[in-house]
Amino acid sequence: RMEGFGCYALPTGTEYRGSLWDGMFHGQGELLLPNGGRYRALWDRGVPTQGKYVFADGLEYDEKKWHYCDGYDRRFYTEICSGFKPPGIPQLTNLDPPKIIPEGCYDCGDGFYNPKTRIVVDYKHRFLRNADDDEHEWILRTCRKAWDLTTEHKPKP
Repeated sequence: RMEGFGCYALPTGTEYRGSLWDGMFHGQGELLLPNGGRYRALWDRGVPTQGKYVFADGLEYDEKKWHYCDGYDRRFYTEICSGFKPPGIPQLTNLDPPKIIPEGCYDCGDGFYNPKTRIVVDYKHRFLRNADDDEHEWILRTCRKAWDLTTEHKPKP
């Protein structure tokens, strides 16, 4: 079994870099996620005992003082760091400009969801998973959807 420092690539695209013992994450290690986020932790026989998640844009999650996107401050992290855009120019996601969603699909955070096939693919269009009924309903209810109608300017006749 793996021991010492090593790198381990999971089939999902997530990679672990750190200490291993008896084939398990053990000691200091970091999970690097395909979306650019990372989780640094102290591991004990495969279980994180203390750690911190850092999003792809550098925002660190703090369980005790988490105020990001709460009911009082709805700004994205890029808006907190760089300020607001001028009036009339919306910022729809933390990533600016946002990813272009394929027609009829939804952006569900780790990729695109097609409600007709009920398949989630990553942003490079590689298969991630089939959505169950609960995830399907959640995505339809909460996630950003590709436009059904064009929004081009049409002058008055």
